[in-house]
Amino acid sequence: MIIKTITCHDVYNVGASLQAYAFVTYLHNLGHDAQIIDYKPKYLCNQYRLWGVSNSKFDKPFIRTLYSIAKLPERISARCSKRKAEYDHFTADFLPITKRKYTTNDELKRNPPKADVYFAGSDQIWNTMFNNGKDPAFYLDFAPADSVKASYAASFATEDVVDSWKPQVKKWISALDYVSVRESSAVTITRNLGIKNVVQVLDPVFLLESEQWEVVEKSIGDFEPYILLYDFDRNPEIVAFAQKFALQNGWKLYSVLSCPGCDRCFEQDGPQTFLYLIHHAEYVVSNSFHATAFSLIYKKEFLVTCRQEGINSRMRDLTSLVGAPSRFISDWGDYGSLEKIDWNQINTNLQNIKNQSERYINCVIKGENNDPKSDGDYTNL
Repeated sequence: MIIKTITCHDVYNVGASLQAYAFVTYLHNLGHDAQIIDYKPKYLCNQYRLWGVSNSKFDKPFIRTLYSIAKLPERISARCSKRKAEYDHFTADFLPITKRKYTTNDELKRNPPKADVYFAGSDQIWNTMFNNGKDPAFYLDFAPADSVKASYAASFATEDVVDSWKPQVKKWISALDYVSVRESSAVTITRNLGIKNVVQVLDPVFLLESEQWEVVEKSIGDFEPYILLYDFDRNPEIVAFAQKFALQNGWKLYSVLSCPGCDRCFEQDGPQTFLYLIHHAEYVVSNSFHATAFSLIYKKEFLVTCRQEGINSRMRDLTSLVGAPSRFISDWGDYGSLEKIDWNQINTNLQNIKNQSERYINCVIKGENNDPKSDGDYTNL
């Protein structure tokens, strides 16, 4: 069967790249001809652009030009960075994407890539705090009427849809043949929008086993036992906790992002190094959904905390889902005495919802009716 997926696959973000790879790889392993639609609207092309402004405060005649000139040396350096090269190589080597690149939903509607089934997702494609959550392409608006249209593990990433967008989002989701979301909070959101028969499924990264991820990893060479820190906010409390915890255990402190107090930083590395860092860590401390997900896949002790952006339902729901709610914390105390994770219970919970996730995908592909457990609510596993 020919399957096309659409997601934010090429945005220089570890989680976005790995979830896109996982889903299309899983579909390939089922024997399908699966590709990712190379959809890059203008709002997803900001990170390494050479010219222009993203802050409206500077988007004024003359000021816009001065701002862009001032930023040009830094932007040229970023365009030539190892980090960009690592992500570009990952996209080229691991993501099967369509030959044609699309930049608008209208382009997709005029000449949609041919498929029997279209999947939208995963990750934060329906987050209406961002432009992608307001883009009809991520609700498969472009798909031909005679095709099968489904979401897989779509995430709102917030507690609710922006009020002004609720009628439109409801209309777009209602037009899908099958609906699945990633968080239990997303099940609640869709129910409140009046959309029933919604299935909660796992993020695509869980569809692959740890052994399948190991072959993607890229080694960092020699290392000493370490805690891995992945802190988007550069939160001094998190850094201080990680430093203290590392010192107590005689471990080094490595960071995915730049961090002055860490022993090694990997801000110029890509998704493959990220996998290796999680796999070989003694402990993972983060405010990242996918750092949490891969800690579970690789069976690593972890703690995850809130992000300042207010997109915390993802991490909170995942830790509750697998039966480890104590691993999601809202403030930093002395967490060094936490009991070790009960992996037997977590593995059972993960396997239950993984089975549901696989059944959902099979239902979509075979055109069968859905029979979601408790309308997709797995909060009481």
